[in-house]
Amino acid sequence: MFSKVLVANRGEIAVRVMRACEELGVRTVAVYSEADKHGGHVRYADEAYNIGPARAADSYLDHESVIEAARKADADAIHPGYGFLAENAEFASKVEESEFKWIGPSADAMERLGEKTKARSLMQDADVPVVPGTTEPAESAEDVKAVAEDYGYPVAIKAEGGGGGRGLKVVRTEEEVDDQFETAQREGEAYFDNASVYVEKYLEAPRHIEVQILADEHGNVRHLGERDCSLQRRHQKVIEEAPSPALSDDLRERIGEAARRGVREAGYTNAGTVEFLVEDGEFYFMEVNTRIQVEHTVTEEVTGLDVVKWQIRVAAGEELDFSQDDVEIEGHSMEFRINAEAPEKDFAPATGELTTYDPPGGIGVRMDDAVRQGDEIGGDYDSMIAKLIVTASTREEVLARAERALAEFEIEGLRTVIPFHRLMLTDETFREGRHTTKYLDNVLDPDRIEAAVERWAPDAVSNDDSDEDVTERTFTVEVNGKRFEVSLEERGAPAIPLGDVSGGSASKSSGPRKRREDSGGDQQQIIEGDGESITAEMQGTILSVDVDEGDEVEPGDTVCVLEAMKMENDVVAERGGTVSQVLIGEGDSVDMGDVLLVLE
Repeated sequence: MFSKVLVANRGEIAVRVMRACEELGVRTVAVYSEADKHGGHVRYADEAYNIGPARAADSYLDHESVIEAARKADADAIHPGYGFLAENAEFASKVEESEFKWIGPSADAMERLGEKTKARSLMQDADVPVVPGTTEPAESAEDVKAVAEDYGYPVAIKAEGGGGGRGLKVVRTEEEVDDQFETAQREGEAYFDNASVYVEKYLEAPRHIEVQILADEHGNVRHLGERDCSLQRRHQKVIEEAPSPALSDDLRERIGEAARRGVREAGYTNAGTVEFLVEDGEFYFMEVNTRIQVEHTVTEEVTGLDVVKWQIRVAAGEELDFSQDDVEIEGHSMEFRINAEAPEKDFAPATGELTTYDPPGGIGVRMDDAVRQGDEIGGDYDSMIAKLIVTASTREEVLARAERALAEFEIEGLRTVIPFHRLMLTDETFREGRHTTKYLDNVLDPDRIEAAVERWAPDAVSNDDSDEDVTERTFTVEVNGKRFEVSLEERGAPAIPLGDVSGGSASKSSGPRKRREDSGGDQQQIIEGDGESITAEMQGTILSVDVDEGDEVEPGDTVCVLEAMKMENDVVAERGGTVSQVLIGEGDSVDMGDVLLVLE
């Protein structure tokens, strides 16, 4: 067994890996950017090394800095967690060629399965059904149109190195092909350093089913049952569960065995996930995630197996000590992603200080997190700050236990998706397990989400939409010996200045006067006039600017694309007009409240 492992990640997954190491008697090393110097994973590790500047997500992508930190720490192995370098075959190869052990599949297996076209071909060779489409990268928009001619619209353009909905674009008409092809390529390059894309028939209302795999270096391959990840918004999972409420025993068996065949064909070792789409009783291979998954927790809860420990053991050369028949699924488990997002604002990322952070507990409740009260949540990284995992003997009992746990969960200082989760636990379609991947985006009434926020987080709506400053005070009183808490609001304080308002993806104000500074602190521009400004309502990076000064825009037109917390957000004009000033360029970093452009 290793004596010391460097975890090349941050946040809750870094802490999760470190906990597994600690239980195995292995010391841990953290790496961090300047923005993360007080992060939970840094506090937890036995030692930690700075590898990059503030506001730089790229710090965690710097191969040489990570490997150099491992040398300084005299580590034995490197665990990548998920995200960042976890599916980067080039980095895995560098680690394999170094003095360190890579805790994950081989770089060769990652190359074969990480690029989706290669994975599709390999799965076909293993007699695993795939969604109809290309088995080679699409070289141009014409390749997309050719697939649509064969199978009809809609089709999906997907980044070869993609995952989590990034680099995936759905094309419903021929007129959309050119723009969506370019966007998918851009996202693939930005997120995965790979601009290659492929095309497949788009299934309209499937279930998203994935199978957890463990494979050792002695030829043993096991699957640990399936997870249902169908509740998604914009292709991002929000609630996952195991086992799936939608599969028959026969279909469950066939999918599990197909996953084993596929990874055995690839010569795969360590942990991985084979993802499928299920529609009308048929299943189709989608992709292999060559890493640990966010939702591995529910598999651990229903199997009693520690997937992360087995990652480390397999990398250390140990053999799986259980057979496929030994894997038993007992009970039911759900994972609720606790994201710093405003559900009523189309799940726009939210930032702020955790003035209150009081997670739930009790039987069947597990919290995976790396935050504590007082931590500042910025916009540099993914919006997920914690995971709530609820387990019980049946799905019905999980639903009841989750209602209790979410009601106990107190977070103040920034918006989260907790009200949305509480809504789902009252939603008939979800409770009955009839939801598909399209349910949130295409079926659920958005007004129900806003009503849930008003019910369970009323300050998240009233404070944002009010023109008055609001101060809330809570008093404890007794009436006839009974204790009550009474909240009072004081309104009418001076309005918040421009640049301090929060909300969705863009806001506007009239008569702007905004001073912007570059990173060196020099004055960049002073904006004055009677025009109407469009401002950033979240911290992020400008991916593209879609208008020039003098352009005419209509209400709803996209003026730029802002990347925040690993999500692309279209910033749109709320009214028409002429663009009089463009104050940002591609690659610029902006803060919440910065003026992006001005309309006359």
